[in-house]
Amino acid sequence: MRSKRKNKTVLSNIDKLVAKLKTKQMPLEEFLMQLDNFKDTFYDNPELEFELLLSNGLPIELDGDNIYLKTARTLISEQTFCIVDIETNGSDVQKGQIIELGAVKYKNGKVIDKFDSLVYAKQVPRYIQEVTHITPKMLEDAPVIEKVLRDFKIFLEDDVFVAHDIKFDYNFISNSFKKYHLGKLENRKLCTIALAKRTIPAQRYGLDFLKELLKINIDNLHRAYSDAISTTYLLQKSLDKLPEEIKTTEDLISFTKSNNIINQGR
Repeated sequence: MRSKRKNKTVLSNIDKLVAKLKTKQMPLEEFLMQLDNFKDTFYDNPELEFELLLSNGLPIELDGDNIYLKTARTLISEQTFCIVDIETNGSDVQKGQIIELGAVKYKNGKVIDKFDSLVYAKQVPRYIQEVTHITPKMLEDAPVIEKVLRDFKIFLEDDVFVAHDIKFDYNFISNSFKKYHLGKLENRKLCTIALAKRTIPAQRYGLDFLKELLKINIDNLHRAYSDAISTTYLLQKSLDKLPEEIKTTEDLISFTKSNNIINQGR
C-alpha cells in the first residue's frame, strides 16, 4: 500500500543549474565554475563534465561566451519530441531488463523517425508473456541490451523524452544506461499523463482508456512501438488544446507540472 504522504522532490545540482537556465543565459565561465563546485560529478574537470552533459542529452548550447537552454527558446512547433515506451521482464534494472524498446520522433504534427527493437533475454516471466505476448523464443535472435541502448542513445540525441508514465520509462532507461556504463539521461522530459490531465477531460488517464476515448485505433496494446505511436497521437491531441500563452518547450514542461488540471474524473 502506497503512503499518502507527499514526497518532497529533491533536485540534483544539475537540476538546479538547469532551472537557472530556464529564464536566462549564463556565462560559460560561470557555468563551468558551478560544475567545478559540485561534489556529485563524474569528472573532476568541468570541461569534461560539460561534454558529458552534452553527450547525455542535456539541450544546452553556446551563444558566444554564454550558454543557454535550447528548450527555453525553442517554439513547440519547432521542437523534436522523442516518444518512448519499453517492455521489461522485471520491475527494475537489478531484477530485470528491457525486452523491447520502441520510440517515435515527432515534430510539428509529423512523425519524422522511428526506433523499434526487441532485446535478447533468456527469461520472460509468464505473466509478462501474457500481457505483452513476447516470448523467450521471439528474443533468441534479438540484439543484446548494450547494443540496443547504445543505438537508442544515438537515436534520442538531445530531444525531449516523452512517455506515458515518465517516471518508469525515463528512470528505467537512465538506470540501464548507468548499468552498462553509457552515462545516464539528462534530456528534458514530458509526461503525457500529466499533460492529458491538463488538456483532456477524462475519468481515467491510463493509455488504454484514453485511446478508446480519443478513438486512437492502434492495436497491440502493451507492445513498445505500438504504445509509443499511441502516445504520439495523444501528445498531438493534447498539444492542440494548449492555452495560447504556452509557446516554448519549457513553457510546455512547466505547464504539465502546474496545478491547472481540467478534470480528474469522478
